[in-house]
Amino acid sequence: MAVEKLHILICLLLVSCMIFASATLSLAQPAAGQMGGWEKGGAYDRFYNPQELDKIKGTVVKIQEVTPVEGMSPGVALMIEDKEGSRTLVHLGPRWFIDPKTMGIQVGDKVAVRGCWADINGQEVFMASKVKKGDHFEFKVRLTKDGTPFWAMSPEELAKERAGD
Repeated sequence: MAVEKLHILICLLLVSCMIFASATLSLAQPAAGQMGGWEKGGAYDRFYNPQELDKIKGTVVKIQEVTPVEGMSPGVALMIEDKEGSRTLVHLGPRWFIDPKTMGIQVGDKVAVRGCWADINGQEVFMASKVKKGDHFEFKVRLTKDGTPFWAMSPEELAKERAGD
């Protein structure tokens, strides 16, 4: 009898944890219509061309907020300076998806960024798919093969992608 009650309590606890985790994941990502201009296939997303992949290297001199296209919700960007002193603005993704304090990249870090160039509102920027720091750290924001933004993936797709790291 006591064992049955223990099993019931464990089942209830597991179900409660699953409901809480599901609710937390669904709150972390806005619905497609509420992505603030960051949705897959939207005007901003179409600037990213996975057939034009390139790589840049440099030192992070600034982490800043950007609004790539008027009316979009704020995003996170890095200002990268190469060894010749040229600076490049690197777009990472929406602020509601990326927390600059916990992303693992800081001012002063030497990084290699994979992504593509885009001319947005007359400014040449680099749209990142991943930022690599050292030999063991990568911060991914898009699939390299087709440019799918991580913030537009379902929680299941995102978990699968991150598990593959």
